[in-house]
Amino acid sequence: MRGIFWVFGLTLLLAGGLAEPAAAQELDDRHIGYYYPHPQTYETFVSRGRPLPQASRQMRVGFVVGYTTSQLELPYPPEFVLYAKGAEAQKLIIASLDDDRMNTLYRARAVLAMMTAVARTMPIFVENGVEDSFTFFDLAKLLGFEQITVTDGRDFAHQVTLD
Repeated sequence: MRGIFWVFGLTLLLAGGLAEPAAAQELDDRHIGYYYPHPQTYETFVSRGRPLPQASRQMRVGFVVGYTTSQLELPYPPEFVLYAKGAEAQKLIIASLDDDRMNTLYRARAVLAMMTAVARTMPIFVENGVEDSFTFFDLAKLLGFEQITVTDGRDFAHQVTLD
């Protein structure tokens, strides 16, 4: 997982901003019931950065492909999968591949915290002095994602709108 963040970290340019969590509202989401159940919880994350000028559908799909490739190179099966949906691949979905994982908000946040820890080792975060403040959500926003849904793939989903 770390390798993919390093690869994309080398190409990212940071943009400043202010972050403050806020209550989220459900977006019109045709993926509910197909890729994940109706989310039980929602939040809005106000990113410290803004999408990079070069952020595009191709970059977001490339991120998911690179991440997936790095996961498949590991000597054990992946515990969850990332995929991008929407006309512009602007919705990131993180789905568990195992039962009893990411089936609560706390477990979903633990996975996101793990992804933040890895993202904070990226050269682009370190070189710009934001490795202790930027999160995986900020990285997703820089890539141009607008929404992240985390699901156990069966009964639980949590949705984050990136502002």
